[in-house]
Amino acid sequence: MNICLSHTLEFHSLEGEKIYFKALKLDDAHEIHDYASDKEVSRFIGWKLMNTLRETCEYIELMLERESAGTHLYSSIVHKLTNEIIGTAMVFNFDQVANKAEIGYVLHKDHWGKGYGTEAVELISDFALKSLNLHKIHAIVSAANIGSARILEKNSFVCEGRLKDNYFIEDKYYDALLFGKITDL
Repeated sequence: MNICLSHTLEFHSLEGEKIYFKALKLDDAHEIHDYASDKEVSRFIGWKLMNTLRETCEYIELMLERESAGTHLYSSIVHKLTNEIIGTAMVFNFDQVANKAEIGYVLHKDHWGKGYGTEAVELISDFALKSLNLHKIHAIVSAANIGSARILEKNSFVCEGRLKDNYFIEDKYYDALLFGKITDL
């Protein structure tokens, strides 16, 4: 699926009560590196730990290339009161035949447990199901990432299955939980 420019611009301008989205920019690398280089944050998100600012810049460039190609959507998650970038939101792995996609999100650990993740997933979900007219969205999380699983459940995602020993992180296997949400339109 190729995302049109109007959908990309819309994704970059989503807004909630406490957060808003903005286009991912290389100029924001220092703020993104602050959480992308945190071992506790990157542990379960599918990104490798960014040890240097250069690695973070390279990963941002890769994300921008993917978005420019129309295969992925990325936005920085911004705290409304401080205008600080506190995370990244994404829609990817589009399946045009089945009319579905995967969503993802990552937040700086200083902002965990404050409702920002729940609000971000609500914004992503509403956009994906209503604006992109997807039939289904899904997210895959490590079973050890209890906070992320709770965020999905709060947004009416249903745990559809468990993939045994799907992740190998820090010399240990973890199950993956597959969550899905089908449009109710």
